[in-house]
Amino acid sequence: MRLDDFDFDLPRRLIADHPCEPRDAARLLLIPGSARLQDRQISDLPALLQPGDLLVFNDTKVIPARLVARRGAASIEITLYRDLRGGAWRGFAKGARRLRVGDPLVFTEDFAADVAEKHPEGDLTLRFDLEGEAFREALARYGAMPLPPYIKRPRGGDPRDRADYQTIFARAEGAVAAPTAGLHFT
Repeated sequence: MRLDDFDFDLPRRLIADHPCEPRDAARLLLIPGSARLQDRQISDLPALLQPGDLLVFNDTKVIPARLVARRGAASIEITLYRDLRGGAWRGFAKGARRLRVGDPLVFTEDFAADVAEKHPEGDLTLRFDLEGEAFREALARYGAMPLPPYIKRPRGGDPRDRADYQTIFARAEGAVAAPTAGLHFT
């Protein structure tokens, strides 16, 4: 199998910028064992399940892991993806090539980080000036939801995104991407 086996044309007009309302009105493609493909809706799922079927739900809650920093006059967009504990996070940065170890990144007057390490894979480690509850509060206040790059938003995001990109099961904080298959459940 090759990665380009998964390439396909997806016209921009077919990409939803917001979930449908109600969420369970989202389309569901049913692939029965011997019959033809069927277009259904998520709301049809309970009637399609059989005794013994197993559903697994991701209960991870998405955090607002996208931040915009200043480094001098430059604006740097950071997407955090792994908590290394103790105030350190791995993340991706647009414009990371220009960053150097030790560079300060200022998100607001009371929230900043330094570039602690640059990795060969293109990401970096940041050391924040806050950790624990203070860090989570700053992230909630200044961060935006980490939407896929094909969903366009103004800087800072859309306030609806904080609810739209959580599942009804979300409780274990820490995901940096929405478990998209679960977004359609009500």
